[in-house]
Amino acid sequence: MKRKSIWLVLSLIVLLVVSGCGNKSTPTSSDPGASGDVKTVNIGYTGPLSGGGALFGKDVTEGLDLAVDEINAKGLMVNGEKYRINLIKLDDQYMPDKAATNARRLRTEFETPVIFVPHSGGAFALQQFNETDEFLIMAYTSEGKVAKTGNKLTVQMTTPYSLYPEVYSKKVMDKFGKKLALIPTSSQYGKDWSEAMIPAWEKLGGTIVANSPVDYNKEVDFNTYVSKALAANPDVLFVGGPSQPTAMVIKQARQLGFKGGFILMDQAKVEQMEGVIPLTDLEGAVCLTPVYLYDSPGAKPFVERFKAKYNGKVPAWESSKNYDNMMLLAKGIEKAGNVTDAAKILEGMRAVTPFNDPTITAHIPGIAEGGGSMTPGTGIMIENGQYGKQFSIPNPADTTKK
Repeated sequence: MKRKSIWLVLSLIVLLVVSGCGNKSTPTSSDPGASGDVKTVNIGYTGPLSGGGALFGKDVTEGLDLAVDEINAKGLMVNGEKYRINLIKLDDQYMPDKAATNARRLRTEFETPVIFVPHSGGAFALQQFNETDEFLIMAYTSEGKVAKTGNKLTVQMTTPYSLYPEVYSKKVMDKFGKKLALIPTSSQYGKDWSEAMIPAWEKLGGTIVANSPVDYNKEVDFNTYVSKALAANPDVLFVGGPSQPTAMVIKQARQLGFKGGFILMDQAKVEQMEGVIPLTDLEGAVCLTPVYLYDSPGAKPFVERFKAKYNGKVPAWESSKNYDNMMLLAKGIEKAGNVTDAAKILEGMRAVTPFNDPTITAHIPGIAEGGGSMTPGTGIMIENGQYGKQFSIPNPADTTKK
């Protein structure tokens, strides 16, 4: 009986230890497990998966996951060996310090040669040590300063916002008037956009009549801020932050009787805002062209594949740009013939540009010095209750046409 009791106690201890190990926090992974002779290359992601930026992070990772699915269906061929991508995702809740902690873990624990990060704060944080730790940053941010730090292992995946203010300003100013009120998000990104917007507006002869920043991630009722801006009798409102709260700012402006136009920061996507407010409320808004209207051979097929995977959801640029650049990364790895050396992988990516694979939504002319995007900007204006003709904004960083 004593022996049986001892074995029973030992068995319970083993079960408790195993149970404790099973409850250990683990990152989200896209790899169900490679089989046969297929090898695995780990690619990292640090971004918001919870908190106020969770929906944004979900849009980003859905694009990455779709690309990984399609890449793995065919397999990466690297020096005659077949690989699959395992995308390891860690939550940083949009916080730069957590992004840095995640990146160090991704590099040391999972040996990721490449890490995707979808916010400028995180990108800047990673740039403090990525060259020393030898990993490539894939930064989804339109903050152009990311590509001007001198970091040799950074790729900026989307067009810098600095291309937009003057072009957008002219379009709405010609139609509505020269008085502009700003109601931007109070984040650093909103401040940077405003700093570019104000001189662009004034350069065209316009005047700034109000500037009323607000935290788009915390506020629910924007009436106070909108009322303050409208009291200055503006012709145009500059608004923007995450799509859903931006839609509510516009809705409240209309409810308070505003009849003018809007300039939308590139963070706000009208295809997402359409689910919150009617297109008629967006009359006179100039903004990024929705992905599903973008004029390229790959845009519509991408939208259909995305909708098929995600139950009819319409993708925004967060999804498509991350999809496109994961595809570019895969081609770069194959071209480099290397799955561990970040510098060689970046060389491979540069070598396969201009990249205009029929699966991607937007042509990638190349990767500029400092890792900057060469992709042109895009815009569209909502007129008479519908989308007008989209327009392209040349990117000075595109040296392929010179």
